[in-house]
Amino acid sequence: MRIFHSVAVVFLATALSAAQKNPVQPVALTIYNQDFAVARTSIDLNLHPGVNEVTTTDVTSRLEPDSVILRDPTGKQVIHIAEQNYDAAVVSQEWLLKKYEGKTIDFQTSTPQGPQIVQGTIIRAGLVQPGGWTNGQYVGPQNTQPLIEVNGKLQFQLPGMPLFPATTDDLLLKPTLRWQIDSDKTEHLHAELAYITGGLDWEATYNVVAPDESDVTGLERSDVLGWVTIHNLSGTDFPNATVKLMAGDVTNLTPQVMMELKGAYRNSLAAGALQVAPQVTQKAFDDFHLYNLNRTVALRNGETKQVQFIDASNVGLQRSYIYDGASTQLQQWYSGFLNQNRSYGLDDGNTKVYTVEELKNSEDNHLGMPLPAGRVRLYRRDADGQMEFVGESMINHTPSNDTVKIVTGSAFDVKGKRTQTDFHVNIGGHMMDESFQLKLTNQKKQSVKVTVIERLYRCDNWEITGHSAEYNKRDSHTIEFPVDVPARSETVVTYTVHYTW
Repeated sequence: MRIFHSVAVVFLATALSAAQKNPVQPVALTIYNQDFAVARTSIDLNLHPGVNEVTTTDVTSRLEPDSVILRDPTGKQVIHIAEQNYDAAVVSQEWLLKKYEGKTIDFQTSTPQGPQIVQGTIIRAGLVQPGGWTNGQYVGPQNTQPLIEVNGKLQFQLPGMPLFPATTDDLLLKPTLRWQIDSDKTEHLHAELAYITGGLDWEATYNVVAPDESDVTGLERSDVLGWVTIHNLSGTDFPNATVKLMAGDVTNLTPQVMMELKGAYRNSLAAGALQVAPQVTQKAFDDFHLYNLNRTVALRNGETKQVQFIDASNVGLQRSYIYDGASTQLQQWYSGFLNQNRSYGLDDGNTKVYTVEELKNSEDNHLGMPLPAGRVRLYRRDADGQMEFVGESMINHTPSNDTVKIVTGSAFDVKGKRTQTDFHVNIGGHMMDESFQLKLTNQKKQSVKVTVIERLYRCDNWEITGHSAEYNKRDSHTIEFPVDVPARSETVVTYTVHYTW
């Protein structure tokens, strides 16, 4: 049948031939958690005197052309590149329709009698233009329908599966880099190719498994599992890749950072860091942290891969409770000016007491590795030993010896109530006094410790003139009361604040 003359057969034969002649080179990837990566591979250059045409397809479809570096890793030879061209227009149905605009091709249709062939003239190929920013405004994706002439009539859809001539020229199966390299002599170089590409990203997730809470009175012993999840949407398969993960907020990859990256690559190769190691390792790099998977992985386009990088047992986990009674974020209201509104921060009276699980990221607590930002899920075993999900939260990049705080939700049996008991303003005397009662109730079978947070944002100058419990000053506008609430009981805290201006 005529359909066997389609270009797909040619694609397969060409791809197999290319794979046999040019085995895929290993690629070293440094992936940032901001949807880009630095890729590095090697190319054998067999140069002769004069201008040499050099081509490689071992690149991604989201390569940034101006980031490409082709160099001798030993630094002994200088590679003189006269011209570089990057072509990412990989052949697709849309690309071929565009190429055959104005021409007549065959279309295969399905009928009750079997496949049939109809001819149509491609008046307009039809394109899907991705959205983007133009003159400071975002323009959404633009979809242009194809326009095909069949039997003297126009239609806005393809009449069937298009069948293109197998002799089509300029078919590009993979994104391609082409160079014109000047050389004054015959030489062989094992060159290093490095570039920045989009479409690669990673994130960290953590699972914390806590024991049955029936006998929890203080420090719990939990298990912590950490995973890195890698996403490849670069348009390219990496069947043989070594992977490093950069943790930190990189706002701009400057030429200086590129030089540091190349230096780090040379050092890692010299130290043999690419050999297989038993677990993920990390080291400080610049103002960030670099995690090495210490293994070779296959990372296919469109694939999501997960690698475990933390497996810790007997990790101390401490539960605490926080009551922030102000119903609104007073800091967002504050602009440095005096606020004399009596109802300031008293909109609806928040009663929720938040449950927080804290763990120290230290070697003494069986952790100690700088933890990249990510999602932390907390599971707890019930009395039958089964794990139940009890909450999750996001954490920022956490250095060693810092504390990870997991806010799992609001407590069912612990509540708070914040009541303004007095308010007085003396305009002439430039002062104001405000008093509060903070009531904590606990219906649990054991006592709890609650940190009560109070935010003092009426003006800059304030002084606590009366208080029924000890407090700590957290910052220039915040105090906190550590409160013990007995089992099936309540605790009341009162205080007065004096403002002046």
